[in-house]
Amino acid sequence: MSATPQPRRPGRRATRVLAAAASLATLGALAAALPASAGQDHADGGKGGKKRTVDVQLLSFNDFHGNLQPPAGSSGQVTEKQHDGTEKKIDAGGVEYLATSLRTARKAHPYSVTAAAGDLIGASPLLSGLFHDEPTIQAMNKLDLDVTSVGNHEFDEGAKELARMQNGGCHPKDGCFEKDKKGKPKKFEGADYPYLAANVTDEKTGKPILKPYWVWNHKGVKVGFIGVTLEGTPDIVSAEGIKGLKFHDEIETVNKYAKILDKQGVKSIVTLIHEGGSPASQTYNYDCDSPGAGDGISGPITAIAKGITPKVDALVTGHTHAAYVCTIPDPSGKPRMVTSASSYGKLYTDTTLTYDRRTKDIVRTSVKSANHVVSRAQAKAPDMTSLINRWDKLAAPIANRPVGYISADIPGRGAGVPESPLGDLIADAQLAHAKSLDPEADLALMNPGGIRSDLVHKASGSEGDGVVTYGEAFTVQPFSNTVNLVDLTGAQLVTALKQQVSGANEASPKILQVSDGLTYTLDLTKSGADRVVTDSIKLNGKALDPAATYRVALNAFLAGGGDGLPELGKGTRPLVGADDLKAFNDYLAANSSADKPIAPPKVDRITIVK
Repeated sequence: MSATPQPRRPGRRATRVLAAAASLATLGALAAALPASAGQDHADGGKGGKKRTVDVQLLSFNDFHGNLQPPAGSSGQVTEKQHDGTEKKIDAGGVEYLATSLRTARKAHPYSVTAAAGDLIGASPLLSGLFHDEPTIQAMNKLDLDVTSVGNHEFDEGAKELARMQNGGCHPKDGCFEKDKKGKPKKFEGADYPYLAANVTDEKTGKPILKPYWVWNHKGVKVGFIGVTLEGTPDIVSAEGIKGLKFHDEIETVNKYAKILDKQGVKSIVTLIHEGGSPASQTYNYDCDSPGAGDGISGPITAIAKGITPKVDALVTGHTHAAYVCTIPDPSGKPRMVTSASSYGKLYTDTTLTYDRRTKDIVRTSVKSANHVVSRAQAKAPDMTSLINRWDKLAAPIANRPVGYISADIPGRGAGVPESPLGDLIADAQLAHAKSLDPEADLALMNPGGIRSDLVHKASGSEGDGVVTYGEAFTVQPFSNTVNLVDLTGAQLVTALKQQVSGANEASPKILQVSDGLTYTLDLTKSGADRVVTDSIKLNGKALDPAATYRVALNAFLAGGGDGLPELGKGTRPLVGADDLKAFNDYLAANSSADKPIAPPKVDRITIVK
């Protein structure tokens, strides 16, 4: 496969609106610079010889999270179902390969548009996160991304920073990271593509903070895109990140703007939504529409898809980091394509939308879609390699510094169970940090979503096997959360543990990782709050006393009641410690050496009953 970048498609960049968190300018129509080919237009026999239908190629991905370099360990693998029914793990991802995959896929497709469903930035590895994700925005520009919705992580640094990602300009505190040929600070240019945020409004003005929709217009073929993030974003983002913003119902918002597009004569509509589901199989090539008990897809996206107006022809989704290509009936009962391409650039989705020039709508019965692996066996895109190398030189002095040693892989993100070895290790590190601030600290709780990768034993560079570098530790915990101490009663702790599996978390539990000494049983045969067995909750072998006060360490996100755990936000006597990454690195330094590396924890704190 050729890795030579294609010429940039003209007309990509719009005039900028410099007001932070204000309505952004509509991007101009795209003009593809690719040659027409046979097989893309379908016969109509209309006057003038113009074909009635044309195949529009929709390439999409989601939840990239700044993974410019190939993700390590299980975070960088997809599972493929083989013809004989067995499963195979395939190394995938990395923007050098994603660029090659997308450029190759576009060949012989004169009508091709590329879209994403949020979380392109945020929770990123150090190579991007250290520079406030400017490298990722540059990479997306080079990929010729046309449009994306916002995700919850686009709000990690607040609305003003998101507006800077769109409009450009140097960071208000850290300044410009790069220099031009004359050695002067080089201004960050921002995204060439529009970020869409139809359901995110300014509390004061009531207006969307970014453009709610965008229309791709090529040779008279028009496809509208509406972008939304999950309504529950405030529950999973720090309060500071969503300050002054209001998040609205996904279905109501999409239906509102679909009606507006329809009145404008745009009949073909795609929704980019940062919310998703869980397929019955973890294999990327699973037949989501296969019959049988337990097949198909579950989760929030199913109800949303069933409620979104039939005016929308396809949904590109994200957030759950799952891979699926499913049909879910729209409110009229008509099948509609709903897709997600895993995460970290490991997959991309190729969807064919047959556009009828006469009706200006998509012929729904002919929609086809499939996920494809971003294989590392193909050639790297040289321009992406150059981009990575440029930023790597700036990051290397920090990224390559050793901070600890491990004896084997310590799974975190891809552990596949409620409790992970890395989750235990991080909770222990936070408890150790808490005890250095207050010897009376009793336990620590860590949110699973804050663990972004595994710790891999194999060397990622020249540091040697088993060496944990600052960059690798940053990839695991990139949020810069502080470790806070609060007082909670035993009754409050029980309530918080039950909130993991009830209320907002009943459908998708958020199982906290716990420090050494805290144990309990999670009975998955029961439902709701009953899944946490109250009598089993013990600290250092003793049952929690509902009336007693416990000193609890948890990050700032959880201390604010994040992840649908409001009881944790009721803590008293707060004490703010260092950031979580420092706590983790300090623990690794104090408890490991080259001849005595840390072994993966046993994962025996939460007993699972199935």
